[in-house]
Amino acid sequence: MDPQVALLRSHVNRITREFFSGRGYLEVETPILSPALIPESALEVFETFFVHPDREPLPLYLIPSPEVWMKRLLAKGWPSLFQITRSFRNAESIGRLHNPEFTLLEYYTRGATYLTSIDVTEEYFQYLTEHLPQDLVSQDLDVLRPPFQRIRMEEAFEEFAGFQLAPLGREALIEKAKSLGLNLPKESSWEEAFNQIFVHLVEPNLPKDRPIVLLDYPAEVRCLARRIPGTPWRERWELYVGGIELANCFTEETDPVEIDAYFAEEGEKKRNARVPHPLDLSFRDMYKNETGEKVPLCSGVALGMDRLLMHLAGKHSLEGVILFPFSDIVFL
Repeated sequence: MDPQVALLRSHVNRITREFFSGRGYLEVETPILSPALIPESALEVFETFFVHPDREPLPLYLIPSPEVWMKRLLAKGWPSLFQITRSFRNAESIGRLHNPEFTLLEYYTRGATYLTSIDVTEEYFQYLTEHLPQDLVSQDLDVLRPPFQRIRMEEAFEEFAGFQLAPLGREALIEKAKSLGLNLPKESSWEEAFNQIFVHLVEPNLPKDRPIVLLDYPAEVRCLARRIPGTPWRERWELYVGGIELANCFTEETDPVEIDAYFAEEGEKKRNARVPHPLDLSFRDMYKNETGEKVPLCSGVALGMDRLLMHLAGKHSLEGVILFPFSDIVFL
């Protein structure tokens, strides 16, 4: 990696801290190890062990995001929070946009919804583009500058896949995918069919000349985002810059019934994971307010700092912005 890119990363981290601290967010540092995790069937994790001379080894897991810790602080009454941290995801392809160890900016805004988080993120990008040393930036910053273009998932499917997503059940969606040239097993789930159509037809056609917020994801795609009442959608968005996903945001679900249902469904799927892990039931039970602690209305954003840096530095791959990328230290 070019030393100039390391210098650019240093400036990005400094400016990021200036922005969030200046707006009343508290920077925190939480553990990257946990004995149990939030179940996410789409993610695989890394396992390690704490070895004690007088006890059995204790399995621990590298976190895929700091959510499991940061929400605990919010439940204790802490203010809006942010951190720049290392996160880990296993069993992903190693290449242009993926590295098993990566840097994540995660920020939670109290009393906010996912729409508030769009405003916060626009302000962050504006501040970043105004304060970065121009001699270190290799790309036109206009593609990062707000306002972000907002496209609802329903609109994106109509425009780029040519059909209305909401009315279709599992079998109808699988048939629609097949009619669009995608080969799906008939036992595929609704989410699997959705993902195939999205990845092959929608995502590649999103505009690349401006930041795009793709919002209101299908409720069938399980996550801890609050459902929009009376609709088949969730309060979730993802941010794309230059056609690359940079950030993921929810209005965080706080209904204990919904949290229980999520843990039950995703926990069952995790039984078949390549690296199974215990479920963090204390995290689940935190929403029941039995201890006097309660996760407030809030919105969280996870933003991939390496991908952001890749764009700023004009690099084609994460290998150009990460010191000692996985492909350099492990020969597969």
